[in-house]
Amino acid sequence: MGMTETSTPAGRTFGYARVSTSRQNLDRQLDAIASRGVEPDRIYSDKVTGRTMDRPEWKRLDAHLVAGDRLVVDNLDRLGRTALEVIETVTALTKKRGVTVESVKQGELDPSGANGALVLGMFALLAEFEVNLKAERAAAAREAAAARGKHTGRPRKLDTSDAVRARELRGQGLSAAEVGKALGVSRATVYRYLGNEGATVD
Repeated sequence: MGMTETSTPAGRTFGYARVSTSRQNLDRQLDAIASRGVEPDRIYSDKVTGRTMDRPEWKRLDAHLVAGDRLVVDNLDRLGRTALEVIETVTALTKKRGVTVESVKQGELDPSGANGALVLGMFALLAEFEVNLKAERAAAAREAAAARGKHTGRPRKLDTSDAVRARELRGQGLSAAEVGKALGVSRATVYRYLGNEGATVD
């Protein structure tokens, strides 16, 4: 949902709504935004499915916003999938572009004011928590893989002795994939070290 592609005078009020799946309904958000005086033809909305952040209506709206405009959302979390994305979006709009951001639930967001600073501070803490949580999960996954004898991260390279062993295994008729499995490296690594020899029979 969105207005036609026309020039947008400064000082206008726009709204943005987003849901994460096609099954969710936008009505509640649209009603909340309209209650703040936003005309229906100035409310843009996206139904974003999966993990993608490709939001065509947000891109159209963002292209119209100029200094002096006002953007209304039901909740700040509609401006991003993560707390960090919300902070970056609000900061870019308010501090860099002079757009006023107002949330029905959190109020007007002025990063230089007490309320705005508090709300963005809370989102900053959430962003830090998200980063730390991802790091902890990645570390736990590496530890679990190491306990099972699996290599994680970038594929291991062959050292000199491994390269010799790879040639021996290849000479015994093993495929590059089988050689890689035996040495704990990728098939591409075997090809890279053996060159044409690695691709002769597979």
